[in-house]
Amino acid sequence: MTNPLLKLRPLGQSIWLDDIHRAMLENGEFEAFIEKDGISGVTSNPAILKKAILDHDDYDVDIAMLRKEVVAARTAYERLVIADLQAAADILRPTYETTEKLDGYVSLEVSPHYAYDTAKTLEAAKRLWQMLDRPNVMIKVPATREGIPAIRELIAEGINVNATLIFSLARYRDVIQAYQDGLSDRLKTGFSIKNIASVASYFMSRIDVLVDRKLDELQATADEKNTALIQAIRGQTAVASAKLAYQHYKRIVSGEHWQTLKAEGAKPQRLLWASTSTKDPSFEDVKYVDELIGTDTVNTLPLKTLLAYRDHGNPKAARIESDVEVAIATLSQLAQVGINLGACLQQLEDEGVQKFVKPFDELLSTLEEKLL
Repeated sequence: MTNPLLKLRPLGQSIWLDDIHRAMLENGEFEAFIEKDGISGVTSNPAILKKAILDHDDYDVDIAMLRKEVVAARTAYERLVIADLQAAADILRPTYETTEKLDGYVSLEVSPHYAYDTAKTLEAAKRLWQMLDRPNVMIKVPATREGIPAIRELIAEGINVNATLIFSLARYRDVIQAYQDGLSDRLKTGFSIKNIASVASYFMSRIDVLVDRKLDELQATADEKNTALIQAIRGQTAVASAKLAYQHYKRIVSGEHWQTLKAEGAKPQRLLWASTSTKDPSFEDVKYVDELIGTDTVNTLPLKTLLAYRDHGNPKAARIESDVEVAIATLSQLAQVGINLGACLQQLEDEGVQKFVKPFDELLSTLEEKLL
């Protein structure tokens, strides 16, 4: 039986691993994911990095050396993380070359404390880019209002960007516009845009968790008609949103502006589906994989979801393009039953930043203790 993960690339989708730690890089496990499962990239975030450094003793020797140097916790964190991501980038370099720089990327996030500060985001992103010193890396920038101009400027300077924490179609429109504007800005200065890459990370399961909780609250007092409607749309918001985002992507890449950029060698900013582990036990554990298959997309899978998909994934077709009218109706029906989707998605963006700030601060606090 063919590994279901290997059937996704012929359908146009790349699979990246949403996990990384030093042992995986040193014991051959990471190479095995590439060879056996077709993994072609890596994403990470402060929570993953915190777990990697705190749960594995592989970092103890390096931490002891850093202690002798008397470095600050933030400096220690960056050195540890950058060493891992440089190693991962080197392992993925053949993928980067054979896919003509479409895949083979690793991502490192700027401090989540800078999510609402354009200038500090730019400063940190440029510094991390220089420190990583690999062509197949991306700097993760939260797609807040303040992050959008940073994304444009970084692209204009030739820095690969993973625009993250996208929850709404409106914010996604901002991100893809910033990417195109950044490419245009770079062309105006006489530089090539052929080697620039970017993805737009649209978060999935968190949308359904919040919206479904509100639907469940409404159902407690709903009449018979609304009860039936609530039950019908429960668990559908995230995928419906993704389908509309993908339709917008298709409109953009068929437009005149993009065709001009493409003629100069620009690569499309692919949609990347993030937060793809299923949180509701009543849903299929591969829900946010099977239902999001699409050409020119990336799905980044935590290890548990990757193993589940390897075992019983069902990659039959590019389902992201099916039932678009149903998706539109689903989002309209949310308003009918009393859900303010815009407010929900802004709440998720705000909470998303805080969910990265907390583990980031906890990691630095723990490193401070280890460095004493």
